[in-house]
Amino acid sequence: MKFILGTKENMTQLFLESGSMTPVTVIKAEPAVVTRIREKDRDGYVAVQIGSGEKKEKNISKPEKGQFKGLGNFRYLREFRLPESEEVAVKEGDSVSLDQFETGDKVRLTGVSKGKGFQGVVKRHKFAGGPRSHGQKHSEREAGSIGATGPQRVLKGTKMPGRMGSDTITVKKASVVKVDTDNNLIYVKGAVPGRKGTLIKITA
Repeated sequence: MKFILGTKENMTQLFLESGSMTPVTVIKAEPAVVTRIREKDRDGYVAVQIGSGEKKEKNISKPEKGQFKGLGNFRYLREFRLPESEEVAVKEGDSVSLDQFETGDKVRLTGVSKGKGFQGVVKRHKFAGGPRSHGQKHSEREAGSIGATGPQRVLKGTKMPGRMGSDTITVKKASVVKVDTDNNLIYVKGAVPGRKGTLIKITA
C-alpha cells in the first residue's frame, strides 16, 4: 500500500504526449516520517502513523515530544489503516516520499471541503424557490412548508437551512498525471476537495 500526506497547492493544466489537455490539481507532498506502527495484538488494528510538515518547538506539547522521540516537530500527524493480512514494510523512523508513486497510478484522495458557513435551502439543497408572481412577495428563496399539515411536526432529515461545507470528501480512482520528485509535487487529474493549503491524504 502506498501512502503520503500532502497539501493542495493550485489547479492548472498539462498537455499529454497525445497532445490532449487535461486539468490537474497540484499537491505538494514533502517526505514524511513514520512515527508509530499500530499492531493488531497491542492496538487492535494494523496501521502506520506518519508525521509531516514542521511546527515550532514552543508549540509542541510534552506528550507529542515523547511520541516523536526526537524524529522531528511535525505539524500533521495521520494514520493509514492497513489490511490485517498485509505485511508492514516500514518501521519507525523510516522516510516516506513520492518515489513510491508513478504516472498512471490510481489514487484515493481525502480532504476537508471548503466551509461555506450558514446557507439557505436554494444554495445548500438546490431548491428552486417560490414563484415570482401570482401574489408571492417575499418567498423567492424560501423552503416552503416543512410539515404544518399531515404529521404536524418536522420530520427528521428534512432539508432545511444550515451549515454547509467543511465535510470530509474522498475522491476515488484519481489518475496521477505527473510526479515531480525534485520539487515534491504530484499532479492529479481533476479537482481535489478543499482550499489552497488543505491537508490531503493520498493512498494507492
